[in-house]
Amino acid sequence: MRAEPVRLLRTVPHRCGYFAERVAQNLVIDPQVRDPGAIFGDALRAGFRRAGEHVYRPACHGCRACVAARIPVSAFRPSRGQRRCLRRNRDLSVVERPPRIDDETFALYRRYLETRHPGGGMDDAEPVDFTRFVQSSWSDTRFLEFRLDGRLVAVAVTDHTPSGLSAVYTFFDPALSNRGLGTYAILCQLARARELGLPHLYLGYWIAGHPKMDYKSRFRPFEVLEGRQWRPFERA
Repeated sequence: MRAEPVRLLRTVPHRCGYFAERVAQNLVIDPQVRDPGAIFGDALRAGFRRAGEHVYRPACHGCRACVAARIPVSAFRPSRGQRRCLRRNRDLSVVERPPRIDDETFALYRRYLETRHPGGGMDDAEPVDFTRFVQSSWSDTRFLEFRLDGRLVAVAVTDHTPSGLSAVYTFFDPALSNRGLGTYAILCQLARARELGLPHLYLGYWIAGHPKMDYKSRFRPFEVLEGRQWRPFERA
């Protein structure tokens, strides 16, 4: 049986979230596609990513800075610094649960944006904005909750697909930045993917040298998408 063709739409140009002087555009899978969840795994392998109900990838005129990135789970070995991060956070409890937008979770999200991304357009988010950003009606999304003595200190929003886990977004208590909670969340997502027997953890987009995006290449081995082929970072 032939697969139903998927229509791609192009967004209008908008301000780039990573380079203030640049204009960005995305390709978006038609939101009216019959079953987004059924094709999402293939879309991840093709370099797409989810935000809310939409599945997109950058398609900017004259710029290819955003590169789809993933970690092959079975081959991953933590570095010395990542092992220190694991030890530093071993007092945290980690629980996976269905997405739930409550006052505690939203307050942490607001505090994170106000401190880490001031003036970025998201720091005045309302609960409905948060819900639209992290949830969708068709994705198998979970929250990894991290708690210190019962207090919520981080949340890693994670999509589950047969192709692997997709790290949608992580936010944490900015007062605990010395713990490396963003790194710890990725390490826990890798451990969860290994438990589930999934081959990859998709990290969204990597930008070489960008202060907010280059950290992803510290997880080795690390793969990037070149055209239609995933290649080890060292050969990219």
